[in-house]
Amino acid sequence: MAGQEFYDPADRKRPVVDPTTSEPFAAEETRQSCDPAFKHGVVVGFDGSTSSERALAYAIGMAHRSGSGLIIVHVANRLPTTVWAGCEPPVFVDVPDHRTEVLGLELACADYLAEVPWILVERGGDICHELEEVGREYEADAIVVGSTHGIVGRIFGSVAGRLAKRARRPVIVIP
Repeated sequence: MAGQEFYDPADRKRPVVDPTTSEPFAAEETRQSCDPAFKHGVVVGFDGSTSSERALAYAIGMAHRSGSGLIIVHVANRLPTTVWAGCEPPVFVDVPDHRTEVLGLELACADYLAEVPWILVERGGDICHELEEVGREYEADAIVVGSTHGIVGRIFGSVAGRLAKRARRPVIVIP
């Protein structure tokens, strides 16, 4: 039909139309804009662990070979903390994780990152969802993650395994 726009099933959020505006899609939801220099880059999950350092090293080489940017993603933990205020019932408060600031300073001083343009993105929430969301926003060519070792990964499922099942772009798991 003329004048109609059909949305793909992947576009789950449709723009809201304000009837008072002359522009029909003027009230389109504002998304975080990403730097165009990092479009089609390589997304890597990084938390400072040994496996994420190996994933970062692989992602640096991959970005360098392809001539693209590197999007380093740290999914911060929001720690629920109970606050007791006298005789009122306890309240749960989200305490920010300052590990991203520390990781950012360490990465800024790292010589091995001088070969590629890179940015550090902080997110909060489910690691798999946030890595895929950043990959979608930047139209990443691949997502690189380190493998999970230990009993937690065996019980709850590893981040790499869950991400490989749900991602819409290649996922590279570094042992």
